Amino acid sequence: MAVTTRELTPADRAQWEPLWRGYQAFYKVDIPSGVTDVTWARFHDPKEPMWAYGAFEGEHMIGIVHAILHRSCWTVEDYCYLQDLFVDPGVRGSGAGRALIEKVYAIAKEKGAGRVHWLTHETNDHAMLLYDSIADKSGFIQYRKIF
Repeated sequence: MAVTTRELTPADRAQWEPLWRGYQAFYKVDIPSGVTDVTWARFHDPKEPMWAYGAFEGEHMIGIVHAILHRSCWTVEDYCYLQDLFVDPGVRGSGAGRALIEKVYAIAKEKGAGRVHWLTHETNDHAMLLYDSIADKSGFIQYRKIF
C-alpha cells in the first residue's frame, strides 16, 4: 500500500499519541502529559510556528514528524527544525520516514524557509542511512545545558 502524508488535525490525536510515546521510548525520555497536551494544542494554533504531520497507510497512521519554523541570525529567511521523526518499527523501510522528511521540505519551502535541519543520536545507524541519502551532514556537534 502507498504511503501518504498530511498535516494532523485535532481528531488524529488517538493515532498520534502512541507514535509520540514510541518516539519517547526510543530516546529513553518521558515527557510529562501536561507538556504533551500543550504541544498538541500548539500544533493546531494558527499563531504558533509549529506543525505535526503523519504518514499513513490507508487510514492507519504509521509515522509522525513535527516541524518548527524559527528565526536565524545567519539568514533573512527562517529555518525549519524537523523534530521528533518516528516511524512504527513494524513498517520501517516502507518509505514513511523519507515521505515525512520530504513533506517537511515541501512545507519549509512553501513557508519561505531557507533550511531544514534536525538532530539524531549518534547510535541511530539505521535512520542515518536514510538521512545520508536525503540531506547533508553539517559536521556540528550539539552542546546543551538543560535547566
